Order: sequence, then structure tokens, then C-alpha cells
Amino acid sequence: MKNTLYLLLVVFFASFTTPKETITLSGKITNTEDGKLKIKGEAFEKEITLKADGTFSETFQIEYIGTYNFGTKANRSSLYLTKGTKLVINFDDKNFAPTLKYSGKGSAENQYLSDKSVTVNKIMGNVQEFYALDETAFLAKLKEVKTAMTDLLEKSKITDADFKKNEVKSIGYFEQLQIMNYPSYHAHYAKIEGFTPSATFPKFDEKIDLDNEGDFLFSSPYKQIVASKFSNNLHANMNENDEYTYKLALPEIKKVKSPAIRNAHIQSLSYEVGAGNPDATMLYNELMALSTDEKFKKDLTVKFDKIKTLTPGNVSPKFDYENFKGGKTSLESLKGKYVYIDVWATWCGPCRREIPNLQKVEEQFHGKNIEFVSLSIDAKKDYEKWRKFVEDKKLGGIQLFADSDWSSKFVQDYAIEGIPRFILIDPNGNIVSADAPRPSDPKLVAKFEELGIK
Repeated sequence: MKNTLYLLLVVFFASFTTPKETITLSGKITNTEDGKLKIKGEAFEKEITLKADGTFSETFQIEYIGTYNFGTKANRSSLYLTKGTKLVINFDDKNFAPTLKYSGKGSAENQYLSDKSVTVNKIMGNVQEFYALDETAFLAKLKEVKTAMTDLLEKSKITDADFKKNEVKSIGYFEQLQIMNYPSYHAHYAKIEGFTPSATFPKFDEKIDLDNEGDFLFSSPYKQIVASKFSNNLHANMNENDEYTYKLALPEIKKVKSPAIRNAHIQSLSYEVGAGNPDATMLYNELMALSTDEKFKKDLTVKFDKIKTLTPGNVSPKFDYENFKGGKTSLESLKGKYVYIDVWATWCGPCRREIPNLQKVEEQFHGKNIEFVSLSIDAKKDYEKWRKFVEDKKLGGIQLFADSDWSSKFVQDYAIEGIPRFILIDPNGNIVSADAPRPSDPKLVAKFEELGIK
């Protein structure tokens, strides 16, 4: 959907035919909260339980030679794994970047990746400020970053020729990614509506092969380019009133030769298997047939089974959450009236943009047979931020705070993967729409009037 804010960062899954290599990871992590170390990659996920003193040692098979990511609940970083890797990883989880150190086979490559991340962040600084720079300053800063990465690679102790070759390409992809992003990001952060770069600004290299499995498994910037170009091309060809991309996406996905990239696009498109999509069953069946990733297919089936319970007329999942005004409010306590629910968060831009429209609709239907519930899924650490936001913005209706943000039962029961999400429930507690129109959509008021709420 065009304006839905999806869970941040999506993990792409894939299924490969390359021989599996056995590697060993060991080390010590101090001051970690949950005592877990997770390694994730394409079609791969491994969880290692730390000993009481924070040490660990695990030998296991990897799906492919390339870049993974690893970390704890608090911190994550890139991880390069290859044939024969025997890597020792040590860090303090409360002081991650300065204390992250590697030794053993594979240490040179991974220390480089860590140092590169620190160097890039130091030079680029704040992302908003970086993209707000004018063209001349932006290109100068980008050149400085690229030069620093190249120098770091040349001065490293890396002897793996394949890694060096792939990393040179990845640095090039990093540069192309920034060039591709600049026009839209600069317009946003510099607040210049309709911004167009000058004729001398570098053009994105349209000759980049967007179906290269090796580059996809190694380079994060390349992955971002592939995902962005695919999404942008779809949206550029959508009709004004189209809510979904799947009719355009499916034929394009079938053309992709790389199993990893094809499965990545399938993973991204799976967000359109939702309660509001009338073709959800068809799309589910198509994705299940196209995907070669068994874990993804299992997860999608769990989601689809939930969606099948959210059809109009079915009993709605329940909630009982803290009310801004004190105590708790349950769905059961609102029986006898229609209930229009806005699932949102203070950090969600599209959610905040709907608030003025929601306030207008609330005012229009004030005193009618309907309750307006705003359910925040802000994290517990942002509880006071939520309370301040509600007070400062003088939000009306029933303001509730979910108990476990995205993991809250009501959110899980409705298979919510992106916000804002709007839900309409009838006076008997049954679902009218599990994916109702937004306040900014004239269809919402029309629906209320159709139901006799006027």
C-alpha cells in the first residue's frame, strides 16, 4: 500500500543450492540483557544462548558465503562468513561499537566492516543533515566517505581476494545508492517541494544489473538499490486509485532469475496479503507457489490463517488496555456502540498526518452511536512521550496504550504489520472491517452513513 509505514527494517529470505559450509563462532559478551546472540541472513537464522559468564562457542553450517548480521536485543552489526571461518567475537553490550573486537580466522574482514561502519557514521553524521546539504556540499561529503572506505580497505590486513573484489563493488554501490536517494531525500529533509537536481548532478547508473545473486548476498547497499528500484518502478506504473502493487509485481517477480532476489521481492510483496485485500487468498497461493523459502512459507501461512478469521461478521479479537484518563478500557465495555480503532504510534509520520482528519471525523460524529479509540503501540520506554503527545495535541476520543507495542495480543491477532491501521467493529463486537478506510478517505464517512451512524 502506498502510504503504509511498514515495520522497519524487512529481513529478506531466500533459498539456495550452494554447498553449506561449517563455521565456528565463539567469544564473550558482557552486560547483555537477554543472554542471546542472533545471527540472521538470507534463509538463515541462528540463536546462540550465552553461558552465565557471557561466553559462547558454537559450530554450525551457513547457507552461503557472504554477509549476514548478528547481535543482541540492543545492538546489531554486519558479519562476513566464509569457508573455514573460526571467529572470536567480544564486546560490551552497553558500549558496543568501541568494544567490538574480533580475532581468529575471518577477523580481518569483520574488523574492517566494523571500522568502516564507525568511519562512515563519523563522516556522514546525522542522516537528515547529510541529505539536507546542497548539491556541492553533498557530493564533497560523499567523495570524502568513499575515499575513507577505500583507504580503509587498502590498509586492512585482508588477504581474501574475493572479499576485496566484492567490497570494491559494494563501495561503488554505496555511492550509487546515495546518488539515487538524494533527489527525494533532499526534498524531504531540506523541505524543498518538487526539488529537481541540477543538470550537472551525477545520474544514477541505470546499467546496474538488478538480478545479481552474488552481489545481493554480499552487499547491503546493493540490496537497498534492488529493493528501492523494484518498489519505485511499481509505484510509478500504478493508477492513482490503486491500493496494491501485486498485479504489477507478480509478473515482474516471475522474470527474476536469482533465487535470493526473487524471494526478497516475494517477502516484500507478502505485506499485501492482508485483511483489506479482496484478493488475499489468490495472492497467498501465488506467493506460496513462487517462493522456495520454507521458513517464509511457514510464516506466511501462520499470517494467512489469522487473516481468514478477520472476515466481516466474525467476532473481533479483544483488548483491555490502559486508558490515558486512568484505569483500563476493554472492547467488551464498549459494546452497544460502533467502535472505530486507530492503531498508531507517536513516531509514525503517516499516523500523525491522519490526526487532523481523525479529529474532524470525531467532531462530525460526536454524540452519535460510535466510539473513537486510538491505540498507541509505542514502546514502554516511550510511555511518557505518548502521554505528553496526547496532552499537547489535545487528542480526543479514547486514548489507550498497548501493553507490548508490536507484540501486543490485539496487534498480533489482527496480523498488523504496518501502521496506521484502522479497524471498524459493530455494536455486538463483530468485525465490520479489519482494514477500514482512513479518516482522510471520503469512503469512511460514507461507510458510517451507510451503517446509520449519523
